[in-house]
Amino acid sequence: MWRLRKVYMDHGAGMPLDSRVFEAMKPYFMEYYGNPSSSYSSGNIAKEALAASREKVAQLVAAENSREIIFTSGGTESNNLAIKGVAYRNREKGNHIITTAVEHISVINICKFLQKQGFEVTYVPVDKQGVVDLEKVEAAIKDKTILISVMYANGEIGTIQPISEIGKLAQENSIIFHVDAVAAAGKVPINVKEENIGLLSISSNDMYGPKGVGALYIKKGTKTQPIIQGGGQETGLRSGTENVPGIVGMGKAAELAKKEMESEGKRLTGLRDKLITGVLDTIDYSFLNGHPTERLPNNANLRFSYIEGESLILGLDMHGIQVSSGSACTSKTLEPSHVLLAIGLAHEEAHGSLVFTMGKQNMEEDVDYVLEVLPDVVKRLRALSPLTPKEILR
Repeated sequence: MWRLRKVYMDHGAGMPLDSRVFEAMKPYFMEYYGNPSSSYSSGNIAKEALAASREKVAQLVAAENSREIIFTSGGTESNNLAIKGVAYRNREKGNHIITTAVEHISVINICKFLQKQGFEVTYVPVDKQGVVDLEKVEAAIKDKTILISVMYANGEIGTIQPISEIGKLAQENSIIFHVDAVAAAGKVPINVKEENIGLLSISSNDMYGPKGVGALYIKKGTKTQPIIQGGGQETGLRSGTENVPGIVGMGKAAELAKKEMESEGKRLTGLRDKLITGVLDTIDYSFLNGHPTERLPNNANLRFSYIEGESLILGLDMHGIQVSSGSACTSKTLEPSHVLLAIGLAHEEAHGSLVFTMGKQNMEEDVDYVLEVLPDVVKRLRALSPLTPKEILR
């Protein structure tokens, strides 16, 4: 009989702050509190801290120049600055944007906003594993296409996109290429130069850094414009006094991610595959959502027939296991995940899905515990559901 333990497997929604990141941030709250725009000594200390953090984030994504990194308040603002900034700055060249049907809701809603302002947006479909069809991206290109925006990896189903190929296609057609790498940065290697990426959005909290901090890589020469006006900080592209402690934390998180990515990725891949195999082998009518191998190392999106994902979440929470049914940014709506619908699932199938995203504190014992508890929870909830065929309950 299993014993109750606490297992957190929703790192896609929020990660704990790495203690080493916290230690790096602490001095900048009360000791080094100068404004980096000031010209005296305490301001210079803050300015130097920003420069060091900028370099660490640049190294994480293999940017050639640290000045190509602009700090923001998070992934959503980075996406806004990237997409709106390019759209407004290049409107005289065209008004057409290409994105995909499985983008994060922040990108989807930005595109819907721009459509109301006269921009045309093509939402390229994906296959049943969530992979973007390169030929359909190419077919969507028009003379007035100014931007292609495709996420590096999907935070819900874990699928990694063919970014290098899309980047090459964008370059060949002289189109700016934006990548939302919030779910991927710090987990898989990213090289903005080799992958022909023009803009790249990153979030601090998605790599064990503080919440409320993000960055946008903007390749030198990319034509964009600010969406926040003010004092001209961040080379004029993101006005407002910089969050120095948060940026220092993000820099430290980026440094640690670059150093530990390979070893931690291998460890998490082992846990992920054990969880997936264990569920599919022990629970009938369970399925994997997303690509079987080209997926984030910590992501397992599983669906269960004849059952509601929200009921599963509550059932697992009673046993100390915390997971989600999709993106935390869309959890307040009763509608099924747009990502799961885009890969061809019916509404009832999408509603029966769970997202397990593992992190540094998860061990093999946590996976074992989930595999002990989950079958009983599924069995109990299926027995309560009038939709469950009788033969399945035998």
